[in-house]
Amino acid sequence: MKKVISRFFKRKVLLMTLFSAIFLFSAFKVVDKYFEIQKNMDIFTTLFKEVNMYYVDDVNPNTLMRTGIDAMLNSLDPYTNYIPEDDIEDYRTMHTGQYGGVGATVVTKDGKSTIIMPYEGYPAHDAGLKIGDEIVKIDGIELKDKTTAQVSKLLKGQAGTKVRLEIRSYGQQTSREVALSRETIKIDNVPYFGMVNQEIGYVQLTDFTNGASREVKEAVEKLKTQGAKKVILDLRGNPGGLLNEAVNICNLFINRDLEVVSTKGKIAEWNKPYKALNAPFDTEIPIAVLINGRSASAAEIVSGVIQDYDRGVLIGQRSFGKGLVQSTRPLTYNSQLKVTVAKYYIPSGRCIQAIDYAKRKEDGSVIRNADSLKRAFKTKKSGRTVYDGVGLDPDIALDVKKFAPITNSLRNKNLIFEYANEYALANNTIAEAKKFKMTEADYQAFVKWLRGKEYDYTTEVEKTIKSIEEKAKEEKSYQLIEAQLKALKDKASHNKEAELQQFKEEIKQILEAEIVARYYLEKGQTEFTLQQDPEIKEAIEILSNTSKYEKILKGQK
Repeated sequence: MKKVISRFFKRKVLLMTLFSAIFLFSAFKVVDKYFEIQKNMDIFTTLFKEVNMYYVDDVNPNTLMRTGIDAMLNSLDPYTNYIPEDDIEDYRTMHTGQYGGVGATVVTKDGKSTIIMPYEGYPAHDAGLKIGDEIVKIDGIELKDKTTAQVSKLLKGQAGTKVRLEIRSYGQQTSREVALSRETIKIDNVPYFGMVNQEIGYVQLTDFTNGASREVKEAVEKLKTQGAKKVILDLRGNPGGLLNEAVNICNLFINRDLEVVSTKGKIAEWNKPYKALNAPFDTEIPIAVLINGRSASAAEIVSGVIQDYDRGVLIGQRSFGKGLVQSTRPLTYNSQLKVTVAKYYIPSGRCIQAIDYAKRKEDGSVIRNADSLKRAFKTKKSGRTVYDGVGLDPDIALDVKKFAPITNSLRNKNLIFEYANEYALANNTIAEAKKFKMTEADYQAFVKWLRGKEYDYTTEVEKTIKSIEEKAKEEKSYQLIEAQLKALKDKASHNKEAELQQFKEEIKQILEAEIVARYYLEKGQTEFTLQQDPEIKEAIEILSNTSKYEKILKGQK
């Protein structure tokens, strides 16, 4: 009996010693970490002081510190950012979709601050400002050499405050002054919705700021009153936004109490599931979701939930692959830190994050996860195989539309934008947005206008020939093939006039869309482009074929 008791106590002492060792080791690890933090803070502080005091040239301490902060955060991921007090307003705009301004998008084109879109019902549009108008001054400040961001800051301000703009209308030599009162500008999350045929509605969702779920619900409700029995939800180019809005949008189409997304991080408070809390709006209506390589974050949550519950078909290209959650933390002097605190996981259990920022190459660069590293998961209803780690793969994959080099050159040189302004000057009205078409004479007038304009470009064939030429010179064999290369070069040399005719249809479509915007602004331009959009056409074809739609959802494609 004594031996048994003795063994029991020995075991107990051993276990207590082991637990104590683990506890002490953990405590030492925490102490070591805090010591390392304090040590490095001391080094950084003394280094900062020494550089500011002894560096040979004057140093701006704000610029130096900002450079240090940005470099430090850039070593983590692109979404962990320092937000100084001066940028807080822009950050709020991103999350609320609201700002004080005049209601126009202005960009710097060829050194001029040019209005590219005034928004209906806001001061700029009400004052008669148009696409192509140049803003010469804001409150007396010359805009020459100002960046787009600098011009934007000058235009924004408290709602109700006055701003004076000096405007030079397109085609005019003289300018005029326009006085405007800034208003609270609300950027719509759903800038457009409408019917694409008698029974299919279309909803364009471009952001996830406050009210996104309400806007989507209202759009689908109105479409259903117009006869919509199926819906296309367009999330292409949507960078994401508020997590709760993504959850609420999913809740419109899936049952209450179903899990939408869960987050997992280092801090326990970030490990939590998010469920559909409300009665759904419509769990039966067939859905086609459009995604592409710029659909990210909250847009991927909505797309992934629709896919994981076999609730709709995804069409387009692989999504961006951002499965990281950010939180904003207050700092001193009214600045803030936006920091990645967790990863999110959609119902199948997959995380679509495509880059592991903790695993960098020796040069500090990062790479996207390879397809070979994808892990398989199953959808909830049909058990279809889906994958994580690379973004979302669409159910129907379509190639990105590629334009000819001449088309890209005309766009990049702003010649299509400029000619649309010329066209609007010469024509007071055009047909309604959906029916507008340039005549052959219209297009040939554009070709004639281009003569003498600079829009040179290099085709892929020309690039290849140049590469061969450079390689031949390196290898001392150029003289042997010089004559053949010259002949090939002459044959491949592009003829602008010929290519303007060869690629007429795609150039015309882009030009027509620009012209429509001059008369019907953003909504009209969207209405026009929907008719030629290959992904919209594919979505209509899938939704119109019930058998094919259901086979895809059952994994029988």
